[in-house]
Amino acid sequence: MDHEKPTVCVLDASTYVGFWILKGLLSRGYAVHAALQKKGSETEIESKIKEMGRDEERLAVFTVDILDYQSILAALKGCSALFCCLDCPDGYDDIMVDLEVRGAINVVEACAQTDTIEKLVFTSSLTAAIWRENICSQKDVDERCWSDQSFCRKMKAAWALAMDRMLNMVSVNAGLVLGPAVAQQNPRSTMSYLKGAAQMYENGVLAVVDVSFLADVHIRAFEDSSTTGRYFCFDQTVNTEEEAVKLAQSLNPLLSLPPKYECRGTEAYAERLRTKKLNKLAEGTA
Repeated sequence: MDHEKPTVCVLDASTYVGFWILKGLLSRGYAVHAALQKKGSETEIESKIKEMGRDEERLAVFTVDILDYQSILAALKGCSALFCCLDCPDGYDDIMVDLEVRGAINVVEACAQTDTIEKLVFTSSLTAAIWRENICSQKDVDERCWSDQSFCRKMKAAWALAMDRMLNMVSVNAGLVLGPAVAQQNPRSTMSYLKGAAQMYENGVLAVVDVSFLADVHIRAFEDSSTTGRYFCFDQTVNTEEEAVKLAQSLNPLLSLPPKYECRGTEAYAERLRTKKLNKLAEGTA
């Protein structure tokens, strides 16, 4: 007889990745606290989650402000894990970065102060590891690598506090997320990631990941008690012009190519990203 699955929390469940994690958890039999960040107008995903909450007894919906520590604690009450997937903003300035760092610290501290929390799974980005001046001279880019400080203050602050509080934390550093209706439902994060796409492509570190696979990796990272540290997560490196064109076509109308565009280049840029830890997790040997 199967043991009853524990209750877990997804914050922000109304993000594109968060929603897919939420659906994956429910399909596996978990009870889920869907924590939605306070925003302006209600999004399509928010509406779907609230509708699901009326029909699904294993789903409870909370409204959270990540700058309000108490609201995070309320959503975490009785949960065994938090899946934290916060969208990146449209643009970065010092004020926005400071708000992100404060929010990340609140999330980690709330987990540390919630007795039932066993693990925090934090959604991060490959960009927290690949933005460095010498990246093109490095043959292997893996989870030991960090971007320059200005690109990863949030995650470094989260990791520092998690270690100080002895909190079991894992981060999943995702490539550019692709999936159904991604251009319509996740335009802001997609365009933010693509701002450095040309340089990432030339440096052999432009990678993409299917959102369904990404959600599954998050859940595996929670379920496997041996997981620790950071995990790169992507299922394809874009390193030829043909692959780059296919990527642009898949993101229409966010990206557009000239009519009748034809590939001319045959050069393949060296792949630098490594997924040894991800492979072990996927094989169940993490």
